[in-house]
Amino acid sequence: MSKLRDVEFDGVVRSDYIKESDGKLTIKQTQDVDPILKKNKELINLNNGYSKSRDLKRVASIPNICLTIWAKEYNGTNNWFGIPDVERKKILKKKLNSNEYRYFRTAEGKI
Repeated sequence: MSKLRDVEFDGVVRSDYIKESDGKLTIKQTQDVDPILKKNKELINLNNGYSKSRDLKRVASIPNICLTIWAKEYNGTNNWFGIPDVERKKILKKKLNSNEYRYFRTAEGKI
């Protein structure tokens, strides 16, 4: 396997590799989520998440790599936006209300 390139966008470093034996392209993605989790912890302890007008509420900050993984789990591709909007909302609600992903939350409460 030989490396083609590294691409960084919004904290996601994507390394492209090509598998030499059969010519298939393998894409590997990594992201350091520690800065996002640290900021989320600060935000959840800051206030209740509502804007001054209380029209909007900050809820979560999810690392891009997690959305890619969730898309792969749901529809077998890495395209989060390829999932219909109604289904994306259901997935987010279920995951963000679970204890497993509580560190993505930036304000208390249920979605």
